[in-house]
Amino acid sequence: MNRKGLYFLIALALGGVGAAHAQDTTAGATTPSFDGRWYIAPTVGGYYNDTDRNTNSRQFYYGLGFGKFINSYTSIDLFFDRTKRDVDNSLGGGTWANNNYGVAARFYYGDWNAWRPYALVGVMGSYHQNASDRGWAPAAELGVGLSKTVTDSTDVRVEAGYRYDWDDKTQPSQNGYGDWFLGFSIVSRFGEPAAAPAPAPAPAPVAPDCSKQFRNGVNLCDNKCPDLPEGTIVGPDGCPQKVVIDLRGVNFKFDRPKKGETDIKKALAEPTADSVAILDQAVDTLQRYPQVKVTVAGYTDSVGKDAYNQDLSERRAKIVFDYLTAHGIAADRLIGPIGHGKNDPIDSNDTDAGRARNRRTELQVQQ
Repeated sequence: MNRKGLYFLIALALGGVGAAHAQDTTAGATTPSFDGRWYIAPTVGGYYNDTDRNTNSRQFYYGLGFGKFINSYTSIDLFFDRTKRDVDNSLGGGTWANNNYGVAARFYYGDWNAWRPYALVGVMGSYHQNASDRGWAPAAELGVGLSKTVTDSTDVRVEAGYRYDWDDKTQPSQNGYGDWFLGFSIVSRFGEPAAAPAPAPAPAPVAPDCSKQFRNGVNLCDNKCPDLPEGTIVGPDGCPQKVVIDLRGVNFKFDRPKKGETDIKKALAEPTADSVAILDQAVDTLQRYPQVKVTVAGYTDSVGKDAYNQDLSERRAKIVFDYLTAHGIAADRLIGPIGHGKNDPIDSNDTDAGRARNRRTELQVQQ
């Protein structure tokens, strides 16, 4: 028997087992998935026999394994195999058969779907039958191999190793035999493959800090259109809104306000209370939309000289401008005051009613 070969394979197998276990315990999130279904593994192969057997040097064997993977890197098989050797004529000829029943562990390395090298360790009982004796002896094997998954339910594996049989009865002068072996197996799993695991749910978005985050003046928790550019005019929901500030009804008495006049109530046409209420509504709108800017523009009817009407329109714009700032609207949100004189009438200047509507001030929103 070749004891140097036995020592070499023991060292190789122990090194492979250690590497596989180290990988299994440190791979963590990168550990490949594995198929835990039971399988059968019919095997064929050949022996290079120990010369101390005094048999032919090469011999065919066949067998069957039954096992499963217990994790990504380890499989366990129960197995049976059989061989029949031809005894040398010098010892009387005949056959020497061995039926082996055992368990083998394989320790794999690498990704499940790649070619995976592995180390093999097995123990068994060997029942020998020959002209000299029939009986049981313990045996063990060490080896290395390569495995490859070829379908969802099929692997192939090729392995080589060394098997030692402690048969000390067949030839009383020998206390055991070491044989090299080479085998090929097709691994076939039972049943349907396990369903792929459901993808992990996406992490919930982080809720905005409602006490600090605003967009266009609207709290992000209430904002239904948070991606609008800063400065966009929006409503309470944060979505675009066209703001209209209508001062229809805010009209001025003929030739008012006078130069230096600051009390807008005296300059407004009757009914004064209604006109002031409209101005107060404009103040409220500007306060609700702090990003809105407006142009304050004044107008006159066509009565009088152009230069006079220009100055009068500017006074009308100025008195409304001052009313807004006096009620809390920042001056930097107001463009003007600007006077347009008798230009851009909204009604006919041929009637008293039309001229009265033309004596006005407008707040023109800058959208």
